[in-house]
Amino acid sequence: MEPSDIPLVAVPASHLVQGRVEGWGGGAYAVGERYVAALRRAGARPVLLPGPELDPSPELLAPFAGVMLAGGGDVDPRHYASWRDDRVYGVEPERDDLEMAMVKAGVEAGIPILAICRGAQVVNVAFGGSLHQHLPGALGRGAHGDPTSGVLVTHGVQVAEGSRLAAAVGTDRLGACTSIHHQGIERVGEGLVPVGWSDDGLVEALEPVDSDAWLVAVQWHPEVTAATDPTQQALFNAFTREARRCAALV
Repeated sequence: MEPSDIPLVAVPASHLVQGRVEGWGGGAYAVGERYVAALRRAGARPVLLPGPELDPSPELLAPFAGVMLAGGGDVDPRHYASWRDDRVYGVEPERDDLEMAMVKAGVEAGIPILAICRGAQVVNVAFGGSLHQHLPGALGRGAHGDPTSGVLVTHGVQVAEGSRLAAAVGTDRLGACTSIHHQGIERVGEGLVPVGWSDDGLVEALEPVDSDAWLVAVQWHPEVTAATDPTQQALFNAFTREARRCAALV
């Protein structure tokens, strides 16, 4: 593959507080290795963006053919609610601001966006939607994993026919999606439409209604099993194909 065929994908990094990396004098910025590996298998070149000093203007996206938003802590409820549940954790205000600005600029510029777990929640909030601040017990929802203890769960996802997501994964039913989140989509943002649901009715995937931009936001973690599950890897492959097409148009 020629270097020109390898699209650059912007991936905002999570800020790790001082002490998370032994022997480093301060904190760190990081993205989980499995996200990076899934993008590389698809033929993309991920570029980590380390946070708040970057200008979240449209010019930030100029070198990139795609944006991937990864998992992490909770979105600051100030963006969508007048109250804050005491179980909200891991808030990074600067990352929230950066990622929401990137979503808006990316959609406007027609840059493909793949948003995963927290990333899907960022997309929903960026479009004016809201989140369940703590899922267990909310509207009778079952548990979808516990990020504070590292407990993962696996569940099925029903996919809307004719959606970008269905075209990417090649099926209308995903049988083994890995989740680890205590928040979820509540009110869907304006201009977005649900295209995936878990068996308990929770919205698991979103796409824009009237936009030519390729944006797929999924609540589960496809990167966890993508190395051994071609259906989950297919989501990264489809995203990379769109990024490559976007790069060719520049």
